[in-house]
Amino acid sequence: MKRLLRRTIKLFTDRRAWVRQIAVASAACGTAWFVGNTTINSGGVVAAIVCALSIRISLYKSVREGFGQIVGTAIGASVALGTVGIFHLGFIAVATTVLFCSIVARALHLGEVASVNVPVTALIVIGPGISGNTALHRLLSTLVGAGVAIVFSYFSHASTPKGRTEAQIAALGEDCAALLSEMAEGVVTGYDEVTSGQWLAKGRVLIEEIPKLRSQALEAKRYARWSPLEAEGDADALYISGVAIEHTIVQVRTIARALFDAAVSGENFMSGYGELAQALLDTGAAILTKIEYIELHSNINQIDNVAHDLRLGSRLLAEHLFELAGTVNQDQLVRAVSIVGNMERIADSLDESSPALKDVKTPGEPAHMQVLEVNPIQQGKRWRNKVIRFFKVLTGRE
Repeated sequence: MKRLLRRTIKLFTDRRAWVRQIAVASAACGTAWFVGNTTINSGGVVAAIVCALSIRISLYKSVREGFGQIVGTAIGASVALGTVGIFHLGFIAVATTVLFCSIVARALHLGEVASVNVPVTALIVIGPGISGNTALHRLLSTLVGAGVAIVFSYFSHASTPKGRTEAQIAALGEDCAALLSEMAEGVVTGYDEVTSGQWLAKGRVLIEEIPKLRSQALEAKRYARWSPLEAEGDADALYISGVAIEHTIVQVRTIARALFDAAVSGENFMSGYGELAQALLDTGAAILTKIEYIELHSNINQIDNVAHDLRLGSRLLAEHLFELAGTVNQDQLVRAVSIVGNMERIADSLDESSPALKDVKTPGEPAHMQVLEVNPIQQGKRWRNKVIRFFKVLTGRE
C-alpha cells in the first residue's frame, strides 16, 4: 500500500509544472464564474468559458489571448445581433452568423488567435437567446473572463520568462552535447547506416524545438520592456543566446546528416576515425561549458577561450583530413571537411561573434499566431485607399 501511495505521489511530484498550471487554470475558471455571477446578471458561465479559452502558460500569451477574445466578442456580438434581428434565431441565423464572422475576420486580417474566437464568441452571444441587453451582458462577461485569466496566468509558472528561456536554452544545449557525444562514440567504434539514421532523426527532433525557443525568447524580451522586475539589456542578451543555440542545433543536425550520407555512400573512412571522434567530443564539451556560464550567470567573456580552443581543434582536424587527400574517396573527404566548417560555426555561436547572430534580424512569431496579422495603421491606409479608389471609379475620375 505504501509503495502504491509513493508511486501515486511521484506521478504528481515529477510533473510539478503541469500540476501547477492545471491548478491555476481551475482556480481561474472558478473565480471567473464567481466574479461573473456576482457582477453581471447570469454572467458566470460565459466568463468561465472565456477564461478557459484565454488562460495560457504565460502572462504574455494570456494577454494576447484575452485581447483576441475581446476583439472576437465585439465583432461576433455585432454580427450576431444583426443576423438574429433579420432572420430570428434558427438554422439560417446561426449559419449566417458563422459565415459573416469568418468573412469579417478575413477582411480585417485577424490572426489565428482572434479569427477562431470571432464565430465562437458570436455563438456564445446568440445562445440561448439574444437581445441588445443580453449581448451587452455577455460582452461584459467576456471582459471579466479575459481579465481573470490574465491575472491568474501570472501564477502559472514558478519562474519568470527569462528563467524559462534560460531553462530551454540549457535543455537544448545539453541535448546537442549528448547527441555529439553519441555520434563521437559511434564514430570511434564504427557505425552503420541504421545508427547514423537514428542520429539524424534526433537532430530533426531538436530542430522542431526551435520555434518554441524563439517564442519563449520573444516573450522574455517583451516582458522586460514593460516589467520593472527584468532588465531589458539582460533579456536582449539572452535572446541573442537563444539565436546562438538555434544556429548550434542546425549545425549539429548538419553533422548528423554528413555522417549519415557517408554511411550510405560506402567507403566511409570516418567510421573509426579517432581524430574526428575527439573533435565531436570537444564540440559537445564546449557547448556544455557555454550552458554552464548561462546558468550560473558567470562572466560570459570566459567563453571566448572555449570558442578559441574549439576553433583550434577544428583546424587541427582539417590538417589531419588534408593529409588523407589522395588516399580516400574525395566525396567522403569533402563531407568530413564540411564537419570542420560546422565546428567553426558552432564556435562562432558559442562566443556570439558571428554577424549572422546580431546583424540579421530574426523573424518573430508567424503572422497567423498574432491577434492581428496586419498592423491596424496599415489596414487603415489600405481601406482608405480602397474607398478613395471606389469613389474615383464611381465619379468617373479614374
